[in-house]
Amino acid sequence: MTSHKIQDLRSLREEMKAVARGDRPAPANAAKASFNSVEAVVRLLTPENRQLLAIIRDRKPQSVAALAEMTGRAQPNLTRTLAKLEAAGFITMQAHGRRKAPSAAVKKIVVEIDPYSDHDRLRGLSPRGTDCKVGHRSSSRPSRSVSRS
Repeated sequence: MTSHKIQDLRSLREEMKAVARGDRPAPANAAKASFNSVEAVVRLLTPENRQLLAIIRDRKPQSVAALAEMTGRAQPNLTRTLAKLEAAGFITMQAHGRRKAPSAAVKKIVVEIDPYSDHDRLRGLSPRGTDCKVGHRSSSRPSRSVSRS
């Protein structure tokens, strides 16, 4: 499974400065998506979004328009939600001619919380049972950042 590490911004900033100065090489996972916190994952996985993910997994819509019809959601709002879910790695958007169809990219997310430090981890498992990328391009929240370890 793919693992993620929650890292406070001070630690992340110092790591980035060391890389910029040439004191250390950039981590191999530096360019991959990351979450600000485990809380960011929880906020994204609202009951409505979980229901949407289940519909994508179970009914396999052939287009965003078909998914909008299945869910009763307005297509512009649905498109925004799908973009967030895709950025986080929960779905992939596959082109079918001029249409795009969402498909499930994650079967399960495991959150390991270390109560004694900020070394929490997120691990994703794809529907095929292999490791998958779970991450979200972080916003400018100042509290915590997640980077892959």
